[in-house]
Amino acid sequence: MLPLAGLRVLDVSQVMAGPFCCMLLGDMGADVIKVEPPRVGDSSRHSMGFRLKGEDSPGFLALNRNKRSIVLDLKDEADRQVFHDLVRTADIVVENGRPGVAARLGMDYETLRAVNPAIIYASISGFGQTGPWAQRPGYDLIAQAMSGIMSATGLPGQEPVKNSTPVGDLGAGLFAVYGILSAVIARQTSGEGQFIDASLLEAALGLSIWETTELWATGRSPRPLGSANRMSAPYQAVAASDGYFVFAAANQKLWLALTEVMGRQELRDDPRFIDNSQRVAHHEVLIEALRPTFLERDVATWVDLFLEAGVPAGPILDYSQSLASDHARARNMVQQIEHPVEGSYNALGFAVKLSGTPQQVRRPPPLLGEHSAEIRAELHEGKRAVSRGGRS
Repeated sequence: MLPLAGLRVLDVSQVMAGPFCCMLLGDMGADVIKVEPPRVGDSSRHSMGFRLKGEDSPGFLALNRNKRSIVLDLKDEADRQVFHDLVRTADIVVENGRPGVAARLGMDYETLRAVNPAIIYASISGFGQTGPWAQRPGYDLIAQAMSGIMSATGLPGQEPVKNSTPVGDLGAGLFAVYGILSAVIARQTSGEGQFIDASLLEAALGLSIWETTELWATGRSPRPLGSANRMSAPYQAVAASDGYFVFAAANQKLWLALTEVMGRQELRDDPRFIDNSQRVAHHEVLIEALRPTFLERDVATWVDLFLEAGVPAGPILDYSQSLASDHARARNMVQQIEHPVEGSYNALGFAVKLSGTPQQVRRPPPLLGEHSAEIRAELHEGKRAVSRGGRS
């Protein structure tokens, strides 16, 4: 038994944040039914400029395993009734439309709570359901820009850049899972569902722990530091003779070990580098002092020397190198999924491991409407069972 077996999730979301949230619930055993509009389905089916074999994009395939798909036109009264019938059987609804859209489709929390008082309803939007920005369209790029992340990302003096990983989108999905599972536990006592309001902006802010700490401690908004760290120095990427690597001398013990390995013991008594707070304050001067020494040896040598001395270090790998590493294989971070159209394709493994109830790929990403007839038949049989029970 997977830990969420027995829970039914209606995934009425598209693209990334909502589908990611629902996929994680499905990986843990929930029965996730993806409710898609006719003809086009989830718009991410058609995103990206490249394909494997079929019509669905690799992005859709990456975010929708362990789901079934039913096509419903929620603007149609008959299909909306089918959706409400599904809500009566469900535990969780996840949607990620702009505030107000769900109400126009008859699938807002108040409407669905009247259908099923125990329903847990998670709404993921760009800026949340309230506040002066609530009606703005929400994309990860916008969330990174307006949260402050972009102001503190990149290199000093250069144009703003975003984090290449969509931390607003994926963070919102993760925070939504956290809220949903908390609500499931709370319902065990209260018997009632609740509304969960998650947003890309607040996810981006919620992940900005170091940056907001610096702001409130100093009164200054953090500036871009490149690969350097706001709380420790030296802690960043540097150039060796044949490429770049990273290292982390995050405390005094590691700093002393680093100077020993590099043969730069004279830096220990420099008042600008005497402790971590001074090294952070003068991190640019510090790196300039160390840079010539780093160029004397190659990446592999420095990484080996640092690790032998207990100083954390590693090469900068691209994704192909990282996923092909012995460690990624040992941790099962690449898995094969069998799909009726795509055949066997690579997918990311599970990022957290459970010893007793490990996640499983039980279903490949669904074709559009692949399970419509099956799900409608289940609803019909459920109604017949209720009717028989009533007569008896």
